[in-house]
Amino acid sequence: MRVAFMGTPSFAVPSLEALAREHEVVLVVTRPDAVRSRGHELEPSPVKAKALELGLDVLECTKMGEGAIAQLSDASPDVICVAAFGCILPDPVLDLARYGCVNVHASLLPRWRGAAPIQRAILAGDERAGVSIMRIAHELDAGPYCGQASVAVDDLGSEALTAELASLGADELVDALGRIEDGSAIWVRQDEAEVTFAAKVTKREMLLDPADTALANLRRVRASSSTAPARTIVGGRGLRVMEATLSDADCEPGRALVVGGHVVLGCSDGPIEVLRVKPDGKREMDAKAWGAGLHADTLEWERV
Repeated sequence: MRVAFMGTPSFAVPSLEALAREHEVVLVVTRPDAVRSRGHELEPSPVKAKALELGLDVLECTKMGEGAIAQLSDASPDVICVAAFGCILPDPVLDLARYGCVNVHASLLPRWRGAAPIQRAILAGDERAGVSIMRIAHELDAGPYCGQASVAVDDLGSEALTAELASLGADELVDALGRIEDGSAIWVRQDEAEVTFAAKVTKREMLLDPADTALANLRRVRASSSTAPARTIVGGRGLRVMEATLSDADCEPGRALVVGGHVVLGCSDGPIEVLRVKPDGKREMDAKAWGAGLHADTLEWERV
């Protein structure tokens, strides 16, 4: 099929690669270059970088205005595939291709419609997370789906889980397009009674708190991202906790122990052990190395 692809972040790259192997990608639409790292220079989106590597035509836009829609129409796609594009699609786009617009959404719909399905699945303690191949509808992530697949969340952090779901979504998308083209796709309407929403995760709700349970704090660490990091203060020093695990050490809530190279934070029902940290103004490091510089075995830790 002739495919137009719309996507921006690294989550969308495996889908683009899979489509380029199996179909004719006639146009890639992505968000414009932006400052994406600590440097102050503009960088292409991961999707743009991959599209140029593959020799594909690229259209950059912040919204689908008349000019962008005209270019998309000129490409004459049979289907439009979307994965984390970051822009609301107007009706002319939804109606442009004969097989419509299909989206790779990173949840098992109708659970976790919205902006942050992967982080919300981790924070809620979901046993499994997944992807859905859905038709784009007027309401947010409300269209019917024709394919789903899932993986166990286990102790995966948001970055690792995102990578797994990106690969899984690419496979499901290619499989779904085959069924859409031959007419065998079965579209399942979402049960509105089962809908949950994945609102954008805020920095404040990711702050570690000694008054919360060990598991709640551990899930914050696993769901952490650069835009909403799991942060705390230990011995008056601010830091981001990059990796942690549950601990059976004897540590009171609000206490931080540094014993034998282990850094343990006491929570309301038991402690977590901190494995990797990024102190404010410093590089990421092992907690053992960071703890050695605290010059104390017992400290207080608190919410930022």
